[in-house]
Amino acid sequence: MLDKIRINIPQSRVSKTTLLSGDSADRKRLELRDYFNHSFSLYESLFETINNDEAYFLRPEPLRHPLIFYFGHTATFFINKLVLANYIDQRINEDFESMFAIGVDEMSWDDLDERHYDWPSVDEVRQYRDQVRDCIEHVIDDMPLTLPITQDSIAWVILMGIEHERIHLETSSVIIRMLDLEYVSGHPLWEACSSIGDAPINQLITMQQSEVVLGKRRDADTYGWDNEYGQKQVTVPTFKASKYLVSNHEYLQFIDAGGYQEERYWTQEGVNWLRYSQAEMPKFWIKRGDRYYQRNMLQEIELPLNWPVEVNCLEAKAFCNWKSGQSDGYVRLPSEAEWSCLRQLIETDQPRWERAPGNLNLEFYASSCPVDHFETHGFFDIIGNVWQWTETAIDGYPGFRVHELY
Repeated sequence: MLDKIRINIPQSRVSKTTLLSGDSADRKRLELRDYFNHSFSLYESLFETINNDEAYFLRPEPLRHPLIFYFGHTATFFINKLVLANYIDQRINEDFESMFAIGVDEMSWDDLDERHYDWPSVDEVRQYRDQVRDCIEHVIDDMPLTLPITQDSIAWVILMGIEHERIHLETSSVIIRMLDLEYVSGHPLWEACSSIGDAPINQLITMQQSEVVLGKRRDADTYGWDNEYGQKQVTVPTFKASKYLVSNHEYLQFIDAGGYQEERYWTQEGVNWLRYSQAEMPKFWIKRGDRYYQRNMLQEIELPLNWPVEVNCLEAKAFCNWKSGQSDGYVRLPSEAEWSCLRQLIETDQPRWERAPGNLNLEFYASSCPVDHFETHGFFDIIGNVWQWTETAIDGYPGFRVHELY
């Protein structure tokens, strides 16, 4: 008989991805239920930071639905996928499973969705999530299960739903970060890093030419999305990469140089975005007088100069172009192969490391942290945090680039 204890509130943000293989279907079933419940509860705990139901229906990010959509969306994903797989034939709430099914195209920043939605109350969505939880627990308990889990297994659909919800931890936390502070309160699971100080001075470290394999193996032992599969071997020429990620301090130099006012640094898409957004600094920076502050998810702090800058790709390209004018080289964003070359320095992956070798998977902070905390073979933050700039040779010419890391 399987243990029926439910994890209602996770004691920690941290969990590990469930491996597809194992030596016991019963143990794997328990792993799946624990991973599902932990992720489902962790997502709900994120919304516990909201102290006023009114905030669920605001649109602090006009390119996205209000938070009530995302609160319901991850639950309906499970039901819609199981119906599509013909594993369940009865919906829980047909209206919700239509209304919460499709999000906003975040790439269409110049094409806003103005449709009206008759959103349900927060309590109604909470009740719906409880029903979905019960349904998925029963599916996990009753579904046929053989190992390893393959793409034709119902367990694969469950893993898809879990990993989808974990993706939305980021989406929803960013939208919560855009709410006025009056709508949010502190939460023990969502505390930001408190380490703030001066930024270290970057230096370049040589990465020798190497071979990298892009893409996910078909026999990989963890869940993957369709576009991850398929492999290609690539030779990466010798290049130099910065020791640290680009810090708020480094990006502040671009701000002080008038980077947001000089359209020559921006691509045409970047210019269009600048005119639309009227941005003068990164999204979560605030300037009062001559001092800068940063909005984290649940609080505002003085700009942490030693944290990595958080910007979009258009801002990154503009920074690259400005940086080119500060050196003899050419600054650009990296290729996937160049990033993978650095990634190979970390020999293990998430399910098998004792502790994450970087600030990711919520293992350390519910925010960025200083760029000099996680070292691997001379480089810091190969995974986790945000930015890194590197130097590489392109057609025989030395160049610099900004490297965006996830």
